[in-house]
Amino acid sequence: MVSSSVLLLISLVFFSAHYFDVSEAQNLPPLARGLSMSFYEQSCPKLESIIRKQLQKEFKKDIGQAAGLLRIHFHDCFVQGCDGSVLLNGSASGPSEQDAPPNFSLRAKGFQIIDDLRRRVHKECGRIVSCSDIVALAARDSVYLSGGPDYQVPLGRRDGLNFATQEATLNNLVPPSANTTTLLSMLAAKNLDATDAVALSGGHTIGISHCGSFTDRLYPNVDPTMDKTFANNLKKTCPTENSNNTVFQDIRSPNKFDNKYFVDLMNRQGLFTSDQDMYTDRRTRGIVTNFAVNETLFFEKFVIGMIKMGQMNVLTGTQGEIRAKCSVRNRDNSMISTVVDEIEDIGLSMF
Repeated sequence: MVSSSVLLLISLVFFSAHYFDVSEAQNLPPLARGLSMSFYEQSCPKLESIIRKQLQKEFKKDIGQAAGLLRIHFHDCFVQGCDGSVLLNGSASGPSEQDAPPNFSLRAKGFQIIDDLRRRVHKECGRIVSCSDIVALAARDSVYLSGGPDYQVPLGRRDGLNFATQEATLNNLVPPSANTTTLLSMLAAKNLDATDAVALSGGHTIGISHCGSFTDRLYPNVDPTMDKTFANNLKKTCPTENSNNTVFQDIRSPNKFDNKYFVDLMNRQGLFTSDQDMYTDRRTRGIVTNFAVNETLFFEKFVIGMIKMGQMNVLTGTQGEIRAKCSVRNRDNSMISTVVDEIEDIGLSMF
């Protein structure tokens, strides 16, 4: 029988290996004005425990939702900044970011989970926590609860009042067909360097992809940088170019956040051109190799990339708003509530 002291030592070793202290990180930019590691310490002290405990329940039912929530954070921040705009539904003024092709595959369940977390947090603390902060915390917990590093998240974001155009969405999200030159150029424009680019791409270590995102590497001819056995197995799942089937993005440990994605790349088993080309390109090949042989290094650089990304063009202070519902701007929510009230009044007057 293992003694309690030994179990405690084991748990401490495990925790220290997976927890990354942001305060000790090198090359991190100063926190954006208005953000703080202790922003809700007094006003909503149970915030992070509420989110983590609920996500533990969600992932016990479907661990695939972890990748979905992480992807929502990426797609939010890269387009117009981390302002929760990707959560907004379309309105009479036009289509939303969700209507842009790169966001078609964002999981509807992910949006539901975010708003459910918002409801739980607002019930506990009142409407003081933004949806964009909840998205950032949900992304962090998605990483941690699927095996990745735990880390502090700067908080204090406010929710945006507008969503980006479809054109802006297309122009700011790296397509799966992009080569490394395009990847590095697009991320450099957001003050992310080559190490950030490779580390953040490591988010593909969990999740699934639709065949249409990579079948250009299978048909009419197999991409010569792709392992032949890997390609043949993909063809079985994706028998045609327009197949809507899905495959895991990391064939070695698809539901665990680890460094096996980089091992895949070294074995020419990367799914997207944007993945595999990082091992082909001399500018990023060494970074891929280092991450493949050193998971701790990958975790450290991934956290730094996430902290940088999570501060892009944030709204703080009196900017933006704290949404009462994550999918609707407050002014639109007020209009909807007014219409509902009027309909109910009309209904009541008829009886």
